[in-house]
Amino acid sequence: MRLDDFDPNINVEDQRGQGGGLGFGGGGGGGMLFGLLPLVFSRFGCGGVVVLVIAFALFGGLGSLTGGGGLVSTPTERVGNGPAAGSDTTSSCNLNPASKAACNAFSSADKTWAALFSKGGERFVQPKLVFYGGQGQSGCGAAQSAMGPFYCPSDQGIYLDTSFFDELGTRFGAKGDFAQDYVIAHEFGHHIQNLLGTSDQVQQQMARASRTEGNALSVRLELQADCFAGVWAAQNRDRMEPGDLEEGMTAAQAIGDDTLQKEAQGRVVPDSFTHGSSAQRKAWLRRGLDSGDPNQCDTFSGAI
Repeated sequence: MRLDDFDPNINVEDQRGQGGGLGFGGGGGGGMLFGLLPLVFSRFGCGGVVVLVIAFALFGGLGSLTGGGGLVSTPTERVGNGPAAGSDTTSSCNLNPASKAACNAFSSADKTWAALFSKGGERFVQPKLVFYGGQGQSGCGAAQSAMGPFYCPSDQGIYLDTSFFDELGTRFGAKGDFAQDYVIAHEFGHHIQNLLGTSDQVQQQMARASRTEGNALSVRLELQADCFAGVWAAQNRDRMEPGDLEEGMTAAQAIGDDTLQKEAQGRVVPDSFTHGSSAQRKAWLRRGLDSGDPNQCDTFSGAI
């Protein structure tokens, strides 16, 4: 995708090389959560990890985190904290190619959604893009690479360890610049849900729901973020290149709950889905791409 260079006025924070933090704003749950991650993953795979993260989100371990975390939650080991942080937006975004790609996609999404909100007479608030290496600190508590990219509504931050882009290509087979752009656009979609009040509504419903019902609500939230990612791409269709659509569909296929569960545990447990099946993720990304209309991204009415 041929994106313009990032606007230097975007809101970027850089925690790389700072050692990160393991404390939780929600009080006391952080150490327990990350101590349990390897055990839960070994027993229940990616789906179990995501359920654990959501449980901590709802009951205090991750503060006010909503939206089901990032695209995926896969424990990965990092050596050190990566490169040193940049001193400002320009230096942070130019630290390496992955950082610049993230900033370009973030800047494009920021302009796109600001224009859409203005057109609809809604007030748009710019989020921030936060880089960290291995571990960091968010308004929702600790940030760790094991969580994958995620959005924190408390500080309206999109948190990214850019090494995830390497994992996206090598482990998940989702290579190409559009696959990386999709990651940023999906998390930006969670920011849109936060601005619209959708995230709060879903969190309230999940607090009263059973685990299975809560998982189903999480799926609808994540699929809407996928659709919003497609809307962003559609609004920038003139920037798309041959192969971009295929890269996006490959990424959506690779991170579907059923695909991840088959890989991790050899079986699929639909009631434990929190992000949607590969077919669902592809369908809603495609719906956003085909329509370019956020009003077509209502995943909460009817079947998905």
